[in-house]
This record gives sequence, C-alpha cells and structure tokens, in this order.
Amino acid sequence: MDKVRAAAVEVVHDVFENGAYANVALVNALRNGSYSDIDRRFMTELVYGTVKAAGTLDWIIRQYVSRPVSKMKPYIRAILRVGAYQLRYLEKVPDAAVCNESVEIAKKYGNAGEVKFVNAVLRNLARSPEKAAFPEGKGKATQHLALSSMHPEWIVRRWIKQFGYDAAERLCTFDNAPAVLSVRTNTLKTTRDGLLSKLLEEGWDAEASEFAPEGIVCRGSHGSLDASRLLAEGYFQVQDESSMQVAHVLEPKPGEFVIDACSAPGGKTTHIAQLMQNKGRIAAFDLYEVKLKKINENAERLGITCIETHEGDARNIGKLYSGMADRLLVDAPCSGMGVLRRRADARWSKTEKGNAELPALQLEILDGAVPALKTGGILVYSTCTIEPAENQDVVTEFLKRHDEFVLEKTGSFLPLKKRPDEDMVQFYPHKDGIDGFFIARMRKVK
Repeated sequence: MDKVRAAAVEVVHDVFENGAYANVALVNALRNGSYSDIDRRFMTELVYGTVKAAGTLDWIIRQYVSRPVSKMKPYIRAILRVGAYQLRYLEKVPDAAVCNESVEIAKKYGNAGEVKFVNAVLRNLARSPEKAAFPEGKGKATQHLALSSMHPEWIVRRWIKQFGYDAAERLCTFDNAPAVLSVRTNTLKTTRDGLLSKLLEEGWDAEASEFAPEGIVCRGSHGSLDASRLLAEGYFQVQDESSMQVAHVLEPKPGEFVIDACSAPGGKTTHIAQLMQNKGRIAAFDLYEVKLKKINENAERLGITCIETHEGDARNIGKLYSGMADRLLVDAPCSGMGVLRRRADARWSKTEKGNAELPALQLEILDGAVPALKTGGILVYSTCTIEPAENQDVVTEFLKRHDEFVLEKTGSFLPLKKRPDEDMVQFYPHKDGIDGFFIARMRKVK
C-alpha cells in the first residue's frame, strides 16, 4: 500500500469527518512520517487538491454511481475523492497506479464489496471521463463555473450577483491559486531591509511588500518554516499583507492602553505591540485558552512583553474596562470569505444560514466592547470577509446605535497605498491581489 496516498486519505478523512483544518492535519501527517521531498510535495498536492475540489469531485463521482456520495462509508468516500482527484486533475499520474493503489487502501478500510466498488468507480472514471463533463449551455453558466472552479454553487451565485460573472470568475481563480507566503518583519529586532537580506542569503525568493512597510512577500521558493532559524529566533511573523493594514489603521502609540477584543492567533496583537515599541499595555482577549497560549508563544518568540492575555467573551470587555482604553480593535469573527485561498477546506464548511447569523454577533461584540474606550479613543472594526452584510452594513448599524462615535477616513490611515477618500476600506482579492479584508476606523467623540 502506497504510504503517501494512504496518509493523504487519512488527512482528507480527518478534515471532512472530524472538522480538522487541512493545513494543520497535513503538517501533522508530514511530521509523523518519514517522507522524501518528492513524497512531501505529492502528499501536499493530494491533500490540498482533494480538499479544495471536494464538492466538484463528489459531483464527478456521482456520475458513475447510483447512490449519493454522502451515503457512502466515510473512508470509502475519502478514497474515492483522492482517487478521482488524481484521475481528473493530475495528468502525469498513471490511471492504473491510481486505481490499483486506491484498491489497496480500500482493503484496509472496507469489506470485499466496498473494495470492488472503489475499483469499479475509478476504472469507469478513467475509461469514460466524458460522462463527467461539466454542464454547459443556457442556464448552466453558474453551475459550470462552480464545478470548474471548485466552489459551492451558492457562493458562486452570490458573487455573480454582487460582482458580475467575469469578476466572480476572477475571484474563484484567485482562490484556487497557491497562497503567497508573506511575513511581517519584527521591527523590535531588525529592519525590513536587514531581514530581507538574510532571507535572500538563505535562498528565499523574497521581495518587499508594496502594501505594508514591514511586509516581505515570497512568490517563489523558500525554506521550510519549521526549519527557519530566523522564524524561531523571532525575526518575523507570518501574516498576510492585508492583515498588516489593520494595526496601522489603529495607529497605537507607545505607552497607551490598547484592547484587542478578538485577538487569536495574535498576528495583529503582536503587530500592535511592535508599533508601540513594546511600551504600554495590550489586553488580548479570546474565548479559548488554547488559542491564547499561541499568542503567548508568539509574543515570547518575538521578544514582546507588553501583551497580557485574558480568556473571556469580548462582549463583556466594556464592563471590565469602562472608559480605560485608548484604542480598541474588534477583529470580529466572520465568514472568512476573503481568505478562502488560505483555507482549502473552508469553502465547503460554510453555509448561507451560518453567514447570515454573523452580523448579529458582530454587533453584539461591538456593543459590548466599546464602553471600554475613553472619550477621544479610537475603535477599529475589521474582518477577513468581502460580505457587505458583515462589513459596511454592520458599521452603518453600529453608528446608528452609537451617536458617540464618528467614522473617520479609514483609507487615509493605510500605511503605504493610501485611499484618502474612503470612509471604509474593502480589499478585494481579484482586484488588489491580496486577501480580502475590511477595515473601518471610528473615533469616540463624547
């Protein structure tokens, strides 16, 4: 039995049956096995490719079976998904190898009938791929784009309505492209030019970010992050360019008291600490202690001492720190529709109903946290989504409820590529080439 394919099946099963994050489950699988570089690349392709294409693969498999894929035994479903991905999308992998190895893996998890079933489905797919040609023609454009771009049809329909077909197609294409690695220089230890020189010496294909003064973007080869001495010694933090905008818009000053209401995993929290030169006080909140542990680990690695972590509900912050904070960041829980390229599994775990429930929670957090601000204090609301209902609509409703706040020209506070005329800033992946992100800056005036 091919250990690489078998491990990939295990990871895919863990993602869809146990709710594991694909990136975390894959890293754990690679760490727990002994694999060559070629094996590691192949497993990564199998896992991310299969997870990203899961809905499309289920549709393909359904063209060759009489029962819904959802009714299959979970491991058999995972085996068929990994096998179908290879047959449909990996042209250099021999069909016979895919079918034979899938059958061997099926022997571990299924009975004789299920083994024959896996063999029959994959061999039929290999012999007659035309049976799974995506629908075309009048009235089929949305379904075709959803299947060909490996996105749920409801998301594609939503984006077509919001942006138009061509823009929706570009957005889907962006989501399917490999996520660019971007890192934030730890300016408490070095400069961006200094870090960039060290990364180039180590063979990284890196360049300065156009969006963030501390940012470095790696569009090509780079060393393993696990093995990076520079990361381990706290010279940089992995963070997307759009996410790096938030702390600059908050504009924290050394010596101030800042609250980060929804802080995990701590990228923005530690960035705020850098801008404060590690002088002052940052109270970082999250609901889960395990996530706060990650913030503390990052702070220690980066040499930051001004962050204090608190397990608690952000909706109670106003009661705990009434009128005490100079600045407040509410990076709210959101649908994450702007960062789907970084979460291969996220597109399939989201639902329209789940998205619709988020604005109420986001407003509850804002309402509960803002009493912590002093008069004259700054509130920044941000999300990693491109949904107006979670972004512009939430800010508009918040301002209706709270006449003590005024909206400032958020775009004028961006660090490099300023947008001085924009009250609220929305980054779109297909337009800006970075993760989708929303930021609004407000001031408490009374």
